[in-house]
Amino acid sequence: MDIPNASAIVVENAERFGLAELHQLRGRVGRGGQQAWCFLSAGKASPDSAGRLKVMTETTDGFKVAEADLMNRGPGEFLGVRQSGVMDMHVMRYLRDVKLLADVDRAVREVSENPGLEEERIQLMAAAKEKFEKKMEGIIFN
Repeated sequence: MDIPNASAIVVENAERFGLAELHQLRGRVGRGGQQAWCFLSAGKASPDSAGRLKVMTETTDGFKVAEADLMNRGPGEFLGVRQSGVMDMHVMRYLRDVKLLADVDRAVREVSENPGLEEERIQLMAAAKEKFEKKMEGIIFN
């Protein structure tokens, strides 16, 4: 759909759509700058689909929609083809460990960017390789 002046969209059976699809459809109206409306018509909604529709009524922020989608569907496989569900790799729990990931990212950047910490970088890489080598076959640690 590419109708820049569209100001309303009605999504029937909205409970059948995922958050990403609903967000995309909602984004197709109001592109011309005028007030726009997105009406979500739902049939018999399960608790999961009712939760998705609630997210759509509470925010227009795509990042919040994506976070809710990740919470609902799960992250899928880190090194695989499944796009949803529980990871079979128990390295971390994505959303619970966001602060930990930020701390690790900061530490890795500091070690990588500071030539005086080369020994620490080598030790970090060796420890990561030893711990996760079987789960991360094919990844090159350097």
